[in-house]
Amino acid sequence: MTDNQRTIGVPVSISGVGLHTGAQVKMTFRPAPVNHGFVFKRIDLEGNPEIPALVDYVVDTSRGTTLQKGAAKVHTVEHTLAALVGMQLDNILIELDGAETPIADGSSIEFIKVLEPAGIVEQDAPRNYLEITENFHFYDPEKDVEITILPYERYRISVLVDYDSPVLGTQHATLNHIKDFKEEIAACRTFSFLHELQMLLDNNLIRGGDLNNAIVVVDKIVNEKELAELAKAFNKPHMEVRREGILNNVELRFVNEPARHKLLDVVGDLALLGRPIKGHVIASKPGHAGNVDFCKNLKNSLKKKPAKYDIPRYDPDAEPVFDVNKIMEFLPHRYPFLLVDKITELSDTHVVGVKNVSMNEPHFIGHFPNNPVMPGVLSIEAMAQTGGILCLSLMDDPGGYWTYFLKIDNAKFKDKIVPGDTLVFKLVLKEPIRRGICQMYGQAFVGTRLVVEADLMAQLVKKTN
Repeated sequence: MTDNQRTIGVPVSISGVGLHTGAQVKMTFRPAPVNHGFVFKRIDLEGNPEIPALVDYVVDTSRGTTLQKGAAKVHTVEHTLAALVGMQLDNILIELDGAETPIADGSSIEFIKVLEPAGIVEQDAPRNYLEITENFHFYDPEKDVEITILPYERYRISVLVDYDSPVLGTQHATLNHIKDFKEEIAACRTFSFLHELQMLLDNNLIRGGDLNNAIVVVDKIVNEKELAELAKAFNKPHMEVRREGILNNVELRFVNEPARHKLLDVVGDLALLGRPIKGHVIASKPGHAGNVDFCKNLKNSLKKKPAKYDIPRYDPDAEPVFDVNKIMEFLPHRYPFLLVDKITELSDTHVVGVKNVSMNEPHFIGHFPNNPVMPGVLSIEAMAQTGGILCLSLMDDPGGYWTYFLKIDNAKFKDKIVPGDTLVFKLVLKEPIRRGICQMYGQAFVGTRLVVEADLMAQLVKKTN
C-alpha cells in the first residue's frame, strides 16, 4: 500500500436512525484535501459548524463517544471513524443533518459498503504517521482498564474482554493488519447486557434501538412476563433466550463477536489521535471512557517527549511539497541566507524541511576552516525559516506578511553538523496562532540523530507596501 494520504473520489451518503436520539439522520462522506483529517459538519445548524474528530473535543463517553465544539455536538462517532480508519483513509468531511450518526446494524460494515463505490483517491502528500518508538502504558484502577501501545511496523490491535459473565466468559480478538479490518472486524455489532438494556429503555436512552443493531446478552433469569414486555417494546412477535445466553434478536457472526466489536471501538476511538498509527495496541477491558483517557494520556506524553518520537523520514526520491522555487515565493531570503532546500511535509500543525550542507557554503571559509562545522546560529536560522513556511502557509495571503523572530528558548546543540550532512528539520505548532504570534517546537536531525532542538517564537506582521 502507498504511504500517501487518501480520500474518496465522490461524495456518498447513508441514512438511518440514531441509536440514542431515535432521530432520522442523513450522513454524507465528502472528499477532503490533504492534511484535512476527519471532520464532522452539522449542516442542520446555523453556520454549518465543523467539529474535528480529535480527542480534544470529546465531551461524553457514557453510551458512545460524543464530540462537541461550541454549540455543535455529534453523538456515537466511533463506528463511523472505525470504518474510515479500516479503509485507510485520511481526509474526509462528514456532513450530518442531525446530532448523531446512523447506527445502521450496530457495526461499521454498512459505512464501508457505502464508501467503497466512491473509490479511493491517492493524494499528493505523505501520510503523517504516529509512529510509536517506545512502550506507553495506561491503567485506570477504578475501571480496571489497561491499554498498552508498543513499537510495531504497522497498526496491530489485540483486545481482551472479561465482564465476569458466565455467558460471555473471557474473550479476546486480534487484528494483525488494518487492511484486514473489513473482513475480520467491520461487521461485528455492538452488544448490551439485558440489565443495561432494561435500564436504557426505562430512561428512554435508546430510542433508535430495534434489536436489529445490537446483540443482547442475557445475564439474569428472565420470566415470560419480562420477555413479553421486551417483545412489545421492540415490536417483535415473541422473545426467547437461546441456550448460549443470547436473546433471539440476531445470529452471532463470530463466536467472539463481542470482543471483536470492542476492538472495532478501539479503532474508532483511537482515530481521535488524528493520525494513522504504527504501533501494537494491547487493550484489556477497553471501553469508550478508557479509550479516550488513553488517547489523552498518550497525546500528553508525546508532547512532553517530542524528541523521542516521530523522527521524520527523508526520501530524496519523493516529490517535495515545496521545491526551492516555491519556498522563495514564501520567504524573502536569498543566497547566501536562504537555508532551506525543500519542504517534504506540511500540515496545519507541522512542517518538515531539508537542507543539504555543502562545503561550498561561504561560512565555512572562516568558521573552523580546518575543521568545518556549521555555526549553531545558522542551524537555528534554517530551523526558523522552515517554521516560517508553516506559519505563512496558514495565512490567506502568505506573501503579504513578514515573519520576525521574537524569542529562542531552550536551544540545545547536541551534535555537530558538517559538510555532507543532510539536515532534516521538523517544527510543530505548540498552540494555535493568535494575534500573529507563532510558537513552535523545532528539531533538527541528521539521520536518526537529534542534533539541534529549540523553542521558537515568531510574529507575522502585515506588509504595508
